Amino acid sequence: MMLPSPEYTLSGFVVGLLVGQTGVGGGALMTPLLVLLFGVHPATAVGTDLLFAAASKSVGTLVHGVNHTVDWRVVGRLASGSVPATIITVLVLSGFNVMSPEMDKVLSFILGTTLLLTGGVLMLRRWFLAAVGPAMQRISPHVRLWLTVGCGATLGVVVSISSVGAGAIGVTALVLLYPELKVARIVGSDIAHAVPLTLIAGVGHWWLGSVNWPLLGSLLSGSIPGIMLGSYLTRFVPEWVLRPLMAVVLFLVGGRLVV
Repeated sequence: MMLPSPEYTLSGFVVGLLVGQTGVGGGALMTPLLVLLFGVHPATAVGTDLLFAAASKSVGTLVHGVNHTVDWRVVGRLASGSVPATIITVLVLSGFNVMSPEMDKVLSFILGTTLLLTGGVLMLRRWFLAAVGPAMQRISPHVRLWLTVGCGATLGVVVSISSVGAGAIGVTALVLLYPELKVARIVGSDIAHAVPLTLIAGVGHWWLGSVNWPLLGSLLSGSIPGIMLGSYLTRFVPEWVLRPLMAVVLFLVGGRLVV
């Protein structure tokens, strides 16, 4: 177990700042930061970041709940797919030694691939929504229901393995599936769904022995003020500047992990 360090607190603050401004990027930035900059084992980075996300997004869910910007029907549909998928994924991972050098390589590759996908979603979101959105608006309520459950199941697998995707990929999927919802309700619903998803996956990784509690405490001590400041700065820094910048960073980091 590594001892807490001001460097981790500063990292939590920087990531929290970006999450507060864009609403996405917690796992996509924190996990590779821990792996590449601090040399944390990928399994430990993923497990610790999952509980980090559960704690930080609980605060976000509380705020969105008070503001009535959470569609609990959508959250329930996503969770009905993600919760069992997360449990199954953790059970499958328990059959392997997640701290072994072999799993180090496998998890790094999966994490890098997920980062590349997330970067693509951030970069091409407008084009993708314009191309696919009209067709999605014609689907029946029954099909929409099962697509939402399937989306939750997919996020459960991906997030449990890499801790990445709940923000950018989840929000994009909800925009496609529920175009009638306001952006605030989509973001609030995605954040609310991420809480049980990351909490269950994080507890699963704790069970697997891949959570560093001192590291988690240091990250949270920096992220909370970072998120608060980032939320305040959103009025000064336009989103169209930050999202492409984050996408480029994810492409570079994802490529580094894959190679």
